[in-house]
Formats: sequence, structure tokens, C-alpha cells
Amino acid sequence: MRRKVKNRNIVKPDHKYSSPKVGKFTNYVMIRGQKETARKIVYDALEIIKEKTKVENPMEVFDTALKNTGPLTEVRSRRIGGANYQIPREVRPERRSYLSMKWIIDAARDAKGKPVAEKLADEILQAYKNEGKAVKKREDTHKMADANKAFAHFAW
Repeated sequence: MRRKVKNRNIVKPDHKYSSPKVGKFTNYVMIRGQKETARKIVYDALEIIKEKTKVENPMEVFDTALKNTGPLTEVRSRRIGGANYQIPREVRPERRSYLSMKWIIDAARDAKGKPVAEKLADEILQAYKNEGKAVKKREDTHKMADANKAFAHFAW
């Protein structure tokens, strides 16, 4: 069983939406410590979402997108008796939100030919509709866990 973390870093909520999720998402978008640039990208992406969906609060779309891309199970490698087994495990809520944010950002960075804010907004909208690369990544993770259910009895 995991040991309890004593001093977990608490991310401050962002200024515009007062949401800790947006603050954390901004930190994941950030490259080389350029937080203001990352903040501008995230806010621009949320503005694009607001325009495209004609929704007053883009946070609803953002939260739904994170929920749609967060995996429930994943496989962890475990060595038993000289063989490596892929053991399906339930994903903790913190890791679930981390993976969903990471997959959305990675999918947006893989896209070519548009500004980053547009690519990010497109990926969030696709995740909101249960489409796109990030949702496909979650589905693949679930398929892998289902395929290895036979090894669930090896779990820690």
C-alpha cells in the first residue's frame, strides 16, 4: 500500500476562472518555465471553446473533456518468477486527472499547422464529444487492462 504523502504541492487556482484544474493544466502546458505564455495559450483556447460552442462558461466543456479522457484502469508491469506481467490496476483520482491533461496536451502538440491555442481548443472540444486522440488513448488503455484481466490476481 502506498505511504501517505505529507507535503503534496497544492496548485493555486488561476486568476480568471478561479479553478485549480485550470491552474494545474496551465502548469502542464508550460515549457521552460514560461508560465505567462502557457497561461495565454490556455486562456485563448478556452475563449475559442467559448466562441465555438456558444456556451457562457467554457469550464463546463473543459471539465467534461477531462472526465471523458481520464482512464479508470491501466496496466502496470510486474516481474514474477522471471516473467513480466501486465497487471491491470485502478487509477487514483490524481493520476487520472494528470493522465487526461497530459494526453490532451500531447495530442494538441502532435497536430500541425495551427497556433497552439487553436490545436488545444480543438482537442478539448473533441474530448468533450468523446472523440479525438486523447479519448482513443484512454480506450486503448482500457482495452489493454481488459486483455490482461487474467493476471489481476497478481496485484499487489
